[in-house]
Amino acid sequence: MKTVNHTMGATEWLLLIILSVLWGGSFFFVGVAVKALPPFTIVALRVGLAAIALNLVVRATGLRMPTDRRLWGAFFGMGLLNNMIPFCLIVWGQTHIASGLASIFNATTPIFTVIVAHAFTKDEKLTGGRLVGIIVGFAGAAVIIGLDSIGTLGTNTLAQLAVLTAALSYAFAGVYGRRFKGYGIAPLVTATGQVTASTILLVPLAVIVDQPWTLAMPGVETWSAMFGLALFSTALAYIIYFRILATAGATNLLLVTFLIPISAILLGAFFLEEQLALKDFAGMGLICLGLAAIDGRIFGFLRKKMSGKSIPAPSSRNSP
Repeated sequence: MKTVNHTMGATEWLLLIILSVLWGGSFFFVGVAVKALPPFTIVALRVGLAAIALNLVVRATGLRMPTDRRLWGAFFGMGLLNNMIPFCLIVWGQTHIASGLASIFNATTPIFTVIVAHAFTKDEKLTGGRLVGIIVGFAGAAVIIGLDSIGTLGTNTLAQLAVLTAALSYAFAGVYGRRFKGYGIAPLVTATGQVTASTILLVPLAVIVDQPWTLAMPGVETWSAMFGLALFSTALAYIIYFRILATAGATNLLLVTFLIPISAILLGAFFLEEQLALKDFAGMGLICLGLAAIDGRIFGFLRKKMSGKSIPAPSSRNSP
């Protein structure tokens, strides 16, 4: 397997921003859906509808789903780490804690990823620059979400631990998912295999625990949220996810959790006419600084200034 790029190019950064918007919307969609549906039903519908949509796209594009048992074993492993465990924990957690606090815990994902990647990979080792960038980025996410959310720490401890565990699961998924690059399959096929495997795991669980046939029929608002969650925050998001993972690596990919608060703030400002506060701009500045530190450009610039010598421009190679 070829090593990944530590410095992301323009395409990876653009895709990362798009992914942050798609996943930032998932907190809103879940917040709407939990008012009418229990957690396991929400998660099963999320991956089930996404699986249907992605399998139709695979057929329409002339691609074929693999039949290799080893590859499907990897799909099930990825579905467990990247969908079943974190989706269930986050949705359940959001029934007990505010979405802002859940977002703070979600923003710990890159911290866990750096540790997991350092332990289990050869080309994504921990560096001082990455560590500094992650601490600064996490601080920026916390500033945007606000101290009022942090003030609720200590209440609903199990829900908080659930979302924190989900972040750890995402970190393991990011490192585990690197293997798909070596299989030589398209990101669309990988995304389809993952959500299909997740559906097979989650539907029986939802049927046994929630007994969805006993629930009242959800309204238009709930169904709209579920389709948004499935088609945009899951199906489309995971196509982009595996595309970035193949070229930029797990640590860079999961920087998206720092960008999610920015996406939420800007979407609210543009579409809901919400006012941006000083803390929002301060937090966005910290996040941008943290991302620059992790990307490595800021330290290269400082070394250049201190040495007075020119250094090679960082690689911006994109996906083949």
